[in-house]
This record gives sequence, C-alpha cells and structure tokens, in this order.
Amino acid sequence: MFSKSSEYAIRAAIYIAAEGNKDKKVGISEICDHIVAPQHFTAKILQILTRNHIISSQTGVNGGFFLDEKQPSIQLIEIVKAVEGDRLFSGCGLGLKECSETEPCPLHDQFKTIRSDLISMMQDNTIAGMAKKLKKGSGFLRAE
Repeated sequence: MFSKSSEYAIRAAIYIAAEGNKDKKVGISEICDHIVAPQHFTAKILQILTRNHIISSQTGVNGGFFLDEKQPSIQLIEIVKAVEGDRLFSGCGLGLKECSETEPCPLHDQFKTIRSDLISMMQDNTIAGMAKKLKKGSGFLRAE
C-alpha cells in the first residue's frame, strides 16, 4: 500500500526514536542495517524527513540522526505526507484523476472506507508509540 520511500521513512523514524537521542545519534549505516534498506536511497529519504522537521540530524564526528523533544509525538501520517504528499489519503483507488462522489470509479465506495481506516490508523499512531512497541519486543523492523 505504501511506496518503498514511505516504508523506509516510517521504519527509519521508528528505529531512530527507539535507539537514538540527543546524546546518542544513530548513523545511516546502523539505520539501514536494522531496517534492511539500501543506504543511498535511505539517505535521501532521511534528508526529506530532516527538511520537514520529522527527524533531526547533526553532522560531524558525533553526528547522526535523533529526535528532538517534539518529534516523537509526530503522527505516522505526517511521515508519508512529507515523503510522497497526500495523494494516498485523498486519491482514487484506481488512480483516476477524476473520481468523486458524483462521478465515482467502480471501487470508489469500498476504497473510501479503506482510505478512512488508513487515515485513522496513521493519525492514531506516533513515532514514539511505534518505538515503544519495538523496544517492548511486540514488533520488528526487519523484513528479510
């Protein structure tokens, strides 16, 4: 359902929240190793997240990625919107440009329900909430 960019962005943000802080930054190699993602591609995604203030970064010897005091409460929906816009949350299930209540595609009514549930799920979950599940062992980020 999500693009690879969004998948890596969500997984990276969760990993950074679980493992990093202002005193312990997480490096790109460590992130990519733990979320099983290509380093060059993930670096570009992390730049987008940093530019949109979803994660923070510091360059230099003790550099890496971390979350500031406000970022853990960011909803997962904001990560997806930063990476690929809000088309997933507003577009047609068949990708049609003109799909509406008055001129619906064949999947319109069913997809509207799915889209609503997806929006709710992504708004109800924060980076910190997902990191907490990861630390408790009730979730994982490796997809091998």
